[in-house]
Amino acid sequence: MRRVFTSLLIAMLVAVLLLFGAALWWLHEPIPLRLQPGSQVVDLEIEPGTSANGVAEVIVASGADVPVLLLQAWFRLSGQARLIKAGSYELLPGTTPRKLLSMLVRGEETLKSVTLVEGWTFKQLRTALQKSEQLAPDSIGLSPEIIMEKLGKPGLHPEGRFFPDTYTYAKGASDLAVLKRAARAMDKRLDVAWAQRSPDTPLKTPEQALILASIVEKETGKPADRLQIGGVFTNRLRIGMPLQTDPTVIYGLGLQFDGNLRKRDLQADTPYNTYTRVGLPPTPIAMPGKAALLAAVQPAPTNALYFVSRNDGSGSSHFSASLEEHNRAVNQYIRGK
Repeated sequence: MRRVFTSLLIAMLVAVLLLFGAALWWLHEPIPLRLQPGSQVVDLEIEPGTSANGVAEVIVASGADVPVLLLQAWFRLSGQARLIKAGSYELLPGTTPRKLLSMLVRGEETLKSVTLVEGWTFKQLRTALQKSEQLAPDSIGLSPEIIMEKLGKPGLHPEGRFFPDTYTYAKGASDLAVLKRAARAMDKRLDVAWAQRSPDTPLKTPEQALILASIVEKETGKPADRLQIGGVFTNRLRIGMPLQTDPTVIYGLGLQFDGNLRKRDLQADTPYNTYTRVGLPPTPIAMPGKAALLAAVQPAPTNALYFVSRNDGSGSSHFSASLEEHNRAVNQYIRGK
């Protein structure tokens, strides 16, 4: 009798060890996937409030070729079932049950990204958001005024209010959420730049710094010239000389601009025509980056009042302190005389 009991006990221990070994093997083996034609991943959408058992069901229904009961048992026995987070995930080939649970517990959602480029207008920004993959277009059909209200900035013109950078987001996130982050980033960058302004700057407010930075951004062909360009415009503001910058005129023309800036355009007075009006335009004309913000508040010390493109393919400019010197540079670089 004792021998029978011992034999049964040994058999049970062997079975337990085999079961434990099989479990360890399974936890480290890639989960077979049923991929959709043309897809390399299985998309998972875990809704808030879904139980661990429900999460296992979603995973299997989405394309994981594994017994749902086995997956549910693993979640429970791991002790981490309650830590699983809702969100959008991608189940990649080679993912093991162990890695799967770790991904769900850590909330390692599949992130997409959108890049906002220095010098873009608000219109270009909105186009980029509309084209962004799996970003909810909640701003579609909304006027700029309504968008700014939803961002907590009622009555503020949207141009230049968003910091150009790359922003990541979870699939299905709202484009308004991305805009809000970009607006907060610009507020912070502008505050930092304004705190570093030169003591003799003619700029009176952070708003003026943002406007000037947007002009510097649009006028910069070569990054190395940015501080010098900031210096030219600062000198003009200081002595009350018109900024005479084409990008502001083009911005004021809006849809009327056909790619050619004519003499009549420079003579037609608008709030953005810096040839006919002294000082800064009423709003920014584009999104300035960090370097342009600093160039506006900490320009290079220079006596230059003019600059013109060298037309050498590098985007560099020639800077002049006098009109005579500037005219000679125009003849040399533009007219080829």
